Amino acid sequence: MIVDFRSDTVTRPTPAMREAMFSAKLGDDVFGEDPSINELENLCANMFGMEAAIFCPSGTMTNQIAIKCHTQPGDELICDESSHIYQYEGGGIAFNSGASVKLLAGDRGRVKAEQVEKAIQPDDVHRPISRLVSLENTSNRGGGSCYEIKDLEEIKAICKKYGLSFHLDGARLWNALVAKGQTARQYGELFDSISVCLSKSLGCPVGSLLLGDTAFIKKARRVRKVFGGGMRQAGFMAAAGIYALKHNIERLEEDHRHAKMIGEALQQKGFINQVLPIETNIIIFELKPGMSAKELVEKMKATDILAYAIAPDRVRLVVHLDITPAMVARTTELIDTL
Repeated sequence: MIVDFRSDTVTRPTPAMREAMFSAKLGDDVFGEDPSINELENLCANMFGMEAAIFCPSGTMTNQIAIKCHTQPGDELICDESSHIYQYEGGGIAFNSGASVKLLAGDRGRVKAEQVEKAIQPDDVHRPISRLVSLENTSNRGGGSCYEIKDLEEIKAICKKYGLSFHLDGARLWNALVAKGQTARQYGELFDSISVCLSKSLGCPVGSLLLGDTAFIKKARRVRKVFGGGMRQAGFMAAAGIYALKHNIERLEEDHRHAKMIGEALQQKGFINQVLPIETNIIIFELKPGMSAKELVEKMKATDILAYAIAPDRVRLVVHLDITPAMVARTTELIDTL
């Protein structure tokens, strides 16, 4: 039995999700005629209290579409230095939008309003125009860390004061909602655009949504077409998303509990320097000198437990829908023997 903690993207559809996919009603989405995609977009937009949504193949695409819609070439966006949009989207900010980036050193991926305000460029012909603030919640490289609503409200006030757009990379926002007892509508009231993934925490095989007002999503639909993201009879993928939104959010609490159990086992090991605080489903731990992350990952792989080295001295484990209590027990037993 292989236990795969490399990412929550490795999940496979459950039998019930597969059945929903097989029975999906289909149409041509580029013509706006796929009933399953239309249902998914309306369902998710309503959850957040936002006007509209657009279904895309990936979270990278929804983020990159948002950046393209909010900026002009030569503009600048502000984000944490560990942000997915900067670290893991292939240089898309520069390639797709011709925008520059102002990086902030946050706390496990989270930035404060005062940092954002200090980063805003003055009105100077020599400098790019600050146009967009992008946050990530939960933060991947921050170990699944979550924002408090109060901090988001303070950043929103800065954006409003200076006329900046406010985007959220909410790939794992579902985890934050469950962990912090927050609501989707709280986020819909704060952000101009929100990207949410269905293929991570919620266990869908593929797909993400971009949310915003009607005019923004109309523009996003044109950009999606330019990016090659226009899909035809893709309703079977949307059906998986509908099923996930209705059945797979509350169960995330189980993933969080499992992550904490594994984290507690790791904290007992002498070769580990620190385990980042575990708030959701991501576990990141730092090794002391003497063993590299790559070496430890290979050692774990030999016992059929898959992990991911995110730095020379850091390992990441991600708990997800396919991780059972028995797998968690086996993992903690292995950790005891390391």
